[in-house]
Amino acid sequence: MGRGMEFRLLGPVEVADGTGPLALGGTKIRTLLAALLLEPGRVLATDRLVDIIWDDEPPPTARALIQTYVSTLRRALGDAGPDIVRTVAPGYLARFEATSLDRHHFEGFTADGRSAAEGGRYREASNAFRAADALWRGPALGGVRSRVLAGEAARLDEQRLAVIEARITADLALGRTDELIGELTVLVGQHPTRASLRGQLMLALHRADRTADALAVFRQGREVFIDELGIEPGAELTRLHEAILRADPALLGPSPEPPARPVVPEPASPSPARAEPRVAVPKQLPPDAADFTGRDELVAELTGVLTGGGSGPAIAALLGPGGVGKSALAVHVAHRVSAAYPDGQLHVDLRGTTGTPASPTEVLGRFLRALQPHRTAIPDDPDERMDAYRTALAGHRVLIVLDDAANEQQVRPLLPGAGTCSVLLTSRNRLAGLAGAHLVEVGLLSAGEATALLSRIAGAARIDAAPDAAADIVACCGNLPLAVRVAGARLATRRQWTARLLATRLTDERRRLTELCAGDQQIRASIEMSVRNLEPAARTALRRLGYLGLADFRAWVVAYALDADIGTAEQVVEHLVDTHLVDYTFVDDTGQVRYRLHDLVRIYAREEAERHESHADLVDSTARVAGGWTAVLDRLRDHVADHVTSGAIPLTTAESGPVDPEVLGTALTDPRGWLDIEQASLVLAVERAAEAGLDEPAVAIASVLCSSGYALNSVVDLWDRAHGAALAAARAAGNPHGEAILLAQVGQLAYEQDRFADARRHFTDAVERFRDLRDPRGEASTLTALGLACRDQGYLPEAEHFLAQAAAVSRTLDDDRATGHCERLIGSVHLERGNFAAADTALAAALTAYRRAGSERGEALTLRTIGLTHLGRGRLPEAEETFGRALALFRRLGDPKLVAFCLRGLAKTHLRMGRLAEARGPLEKALEAHRAEGDSWSEAMVMRTLGELDLAAGRFEEAAGWLTSALEAFRTQEALLFGARTLRDIAQLEEARGDHTAAKAALAEAIETFRAYGSREYGELTSL
Repeated sequence: MGRGMEFRLLGPVEVADGTGPLALGGTKIRTLLAALLLEPGRVLATDRLVDIIWDDEPPPTARALIQTYVSTLRRALGDAGPDIVRTVAPGYLARFEATSLDRHHFEGFTADGRSAAEGGRYREASNAFRAADALWRGPALGGVRSRVLAGEAARLDEQRLAVIEARITADLALGRTDELIGELTVLVGQHPTRASLRGQLMLALHRADRTADALAVFRQGREVFIDELGIEPGAELTRLHEAILRADPALLGPSPEPPARPVVPEPASPSPARAEPRVAVPKQLPPDAADFTGRDELVAELTGVLTGGGSGPAIAALLGPGGVGKSALAVHVAHRVSAAYPDGQLHVDLRGTTGTPASPTEVLGRFLRALQPHRTAIPDDPDERMDAYRTALAGHRVLIVLDDAANEQQVRPLLPGAGTCSVLLTSRNRLAGLAGAHLVEVGLLSAGEATALLSRIAGAARIDAAPDAAADIVACCGNLPLAVRVAGARLATRRQWTARLLATRLTDERRRLTELCAGDQQIRASIEMSVRNLEPAARTALRRLGYLGLADFRAWVVAYALDADIGTAEQVVEHLVDTHLVDYTFVDDTGQVRYRLHDLVRIYAREEAERHESHADLVDSTARVAGGWTAVLDRLRDHVADHVTSGAIPLTTAESGPVDPEVLGTALTDPRGWLDIEQASLVLAVERAAEAGLDEPAVAIASVLCSSGYALNSVVDLWDRAHGAALAAARAAGNPHGEAILLAQVGQLAYEQDRFADARRHFTDAVERFRDLRDPRGEASTLTALGLACRDQGYLPEAEHFLAQAAAVSRTLDDDRATGHCERLIGSVHLERGNFAAADTALAAALTAYRRAGSERGEALTLRTIGLTHLGRGRLPEAEETFGRALALFRRLGDPKLVAFCLRGLAKTHLRMGRLAEARGPLEKALEAHRAEGDSWSEAMVMRTLGELDLAAGRFEEAAGWLTSALEAFRTQEALLFGARTLRDIAQLEEARGDHTAAKAALAEAIETFRAYGSREYGELTSL
């Protein structure tokens, strides 16, 4: 149960497997998960979960939504989901191995640390406490918004702070005074009224011979206590203050522990190169940032590299894009390990991204003067300077920090020859040729870390009071530390601004880089430094990628944008990767790498494109890229149409021309996976094509994406964006055929959302347009969709009328798939009207046509409808056998929605056969699947069948609940025929309860509806 998974509460609530964090969904699902993880193995009642997730304002459908959230969570957890999140009356529980929860490890390390501290084993205690703290990724229960869980989050955060205090106590006992002062200064700033931290800082300062500073910390604390709490400092802090005043020797503590890195022994007889003694200990490190945030794992990793010992000089290279915080991290780590380098710390800005990078000769001269200030002459020859520098370092322990290195050639002469020294360097380039270096990619901050940094700079009170605005600010900054710093500084220097005001200003991409400017900190200038040295082709590619605005992309996009071959494009992209202007995302199933631009780089690149590229070049570039996607989507039209729940006829035929294999990728072998990966980029391609006045490719791409909810996974926002952009382009260009296609797709979306009246209106308008344009395929497709919408609302004569017209047009298209689709729907209407012979004829024709077309999915849909005809006639064994064949096909095709539909038919058959126990399981699975899909019509159908099942089993109260819910849903959707069928069931229920009056009223209402709609039930009931 949960084997191989990690459950995380100490920071943003997450679940991770071997591939990384799983996509859990929104805030409420994370809140549900957090509640279950906090009480593993204990049943949380549904009512309790409602209170946790919605506080005091649950919606009327809260209990049903809980079921949906549980289903979504189980699906996110994969195959193990149902074992981990279990349904146990009256609610749910989480069951998993204790060792898979980060809180379990935190508590274990904490207990080990306390035990070691009590035994006087302070180094062991410090290590255990550090391990406990390293598990944290931000404030506890990040991403959860619940007043009920806020207390638990505060309790966990308090436990973490107690562990930090305990670790500092152990470090003070080990004499690690100097390295604690910076950390404690930050902690006291964050927790000014926490007396224990203030006392630890006072003690560390006193032991570092900074008694005046220690006393100042007490005075500042006293003012805080009086101003904020209205009390004097406590007795313990006061006693420490008095002991410092009288220079109590008991406060001095142990001598500092020896450096972690072994000192290399001096040679037995000094060589001539050591003739000039070292008399200076340079301390060139810039000050550590008081608001340094996060990076705990990187800090620990780098500390280990720089203090771990070795035969040669340790070289750690921090690599990453501009503004990601490489320099701040380097300085922070350098201060942290400085005690291990008692002979000094050198620091230089190599100016690698400027127009005047520092030469190695210049830097060597500076370092020699710092190491040997009394030296009378410094060699002019570069090699002699390098020799003198390495000689000066020999036998000494010096840390060299090289900031903003341009390339390996600039760095190599500055490397020490002695293994007693170490180098910590930063660069925007990858420095792959730097032999022996420990290369560390510095990434973006997590959302929690970025918010914490914003809070420290702008003020915790302002940020804590507006968490949504803070999240928007961090998102607009793309979690880039420099951008977050600038945003925080803007707020800090504009006290009249609210966080929401800044978030609103940053939302406009056209203004964002201008807004992210504070003093000499400018995001635009930072990016320009990386762009300055790009080759011309790379600069052009970056601009065009920015103009396209893609979420991520493969190398073929660059090839099409530049009108270059794929080999050239790959070289250009790798050059952009080497300069950290483009990042890798992942390798797809064809082995091709996908890349992305950081949002701020993308915005900058678009500005540059509009400033330096001609409009014609940008339009041509966009047309080529959009054309690549159009060619692939033409090949996927039938696939997308097939995966509309009830099938569909594509509005246009697929082109038969060749498709570039580089663009095609896995589209034909894994269409669903390809659409999932490309969907955001495809929507952006529609928007850019429309913006450039390219109505044909905009409509061509949107005609596939918007033909149903399938292609875009029912993400309505993406559908609206693609459809709106394409429709605007078609209208602006005077493209009536494009308008007709897109209008029909509005109807299809309304149909899939169970807005049947809206769907019929849009389809009727689109049919007329296709007829005016003499487009038989568009006419047949839309007539079929119109007939289907009529059928699902119970307008059976109208449905038969439109479907007959569609079938006549389809036969002229010589398209077996389209003919099979029409005949199957006609058969279903005959079934609803009780004309079984006509249904048999139509369904036999549909089965033949689908088999000629080689459509297994069409064949399975037809078999399911044939099963329904057997069920309607009472031929239950035949119905069971036919549903079973359809179910096997749907499972082989991997279509969970139609599996659920088929399970409902099979369950209804078992119900009629009296096999009640066999019916419930499939119905519950179908209900869960429909709820997860948000398919309210199908959900109502299953609820009605569950009501019939409970009625047959004599569970009248349960039956009443299901049938009432189903009736309400059908009435909401104006599906009155299906509501009448439910009323007939309710009549049977009331009769069984003995309420003959209620039964008679329900049945009378049902019969009147059956009569109005001409359904088979009217004849069945009136002939009795």
